[in-house]
Amino acid sequence: MVYRDRFDAGQRLGQRLLSFQYADVVVLGLSRGGVPVAFEVARVLGAPLDVAVVRKLGVSFQPELAMGAVGEDGALVLNHEVLALAGVGRSEFVAIEQRERAELERRASRYRNGGPRISLADRTAVVVDDGIATGSTALVACQVARARGAARVVLAVPVASPSTAAELARHVDELVCLTTPDRLFAVGQWYRDFSPTTDKEVIALLSKAVDGTMQTPANRRPGTRTRFRRFP
Repeated sequence: MVYRDRFDAGQRLGQRLLSFQYADVVVLGLSRGGVPVAFEVARVLGAPLDVAVVRKLGVSFQPELAMGAVGEDGALVLNHEVLALAGVGRSEFVAIEQRERAELERRASRYRNGGPRISLADRTAVVVDDGIATGSTALVACQVARARGAARVVLAVPVASPSTAAELARHVDELVCLTTPDRLFAVGQWYRDFSPTTDKEVIALLSKAVDGTMQTPANRRPGTRTRFRRFP
C-alpha cells in the first residue's frame, strides 16, 4: 500500500482505529512528520491533538545513524549496539544529548505556542508517526505518554518493518500498523509525496486542532471533500 501523502495515510489509519472504539482518546503526533498523520487521525476519531516532541541522538560523524533518542520529561532510549560500534565516549554523548534536549525544549514551546500540554491522566494515548524504521523515537514518545499517566498507550503508524513492529508491540498496550512490508529500506518509499514537514506546518496544524476548526490542509484543493475508506 503506497500512500498519496501523510494526510492520506492519516485518513486511512484513522478509519482503522475507529473500529477499536477506544475511550477518552488523546492523539499525539511525533514531530515533525507524524503531526500531519496524527491531525487526520484526530479528525476521524473526533479527539484532541497534541505533539510528541522527540529528538534523535545522531552519531557525530554520521548524524542519520541513531544511537538513541530523547523525549520530554527526561525520557531516554539508547541503541547500545550503535553506541558500541561507533565508539562514542561519555563526554561526546553528554554533549550531543544536551544539545538535542535544548532543541527539544525550544520546539515544544514553539509548537504549543507556550501553552500547556493536554493531560493524558487516565486516558488513552494514541501515539502516531508517519512510519517506523528503527523505532527509537516512537518508543521514547510512548514512554513519555506512559509517564504522563496514560491508562492505555496505543502506537499507530501507516507502515513499519515486521521486526521493529514486533519489538515495539512489547512496550505498548496495542500496536496498529496498516502495512508491514518484508523489506523496508526507508519510510519514504511508501509515500508518493514525502516532502519534509516544516515547523510552520506543525504549528498551523496544532493551531487548527486547538481552535476546533480542523480546516482542510493547505495542500488539498479548495472545495474538495475528504473521502474516507473503511478497512477490515
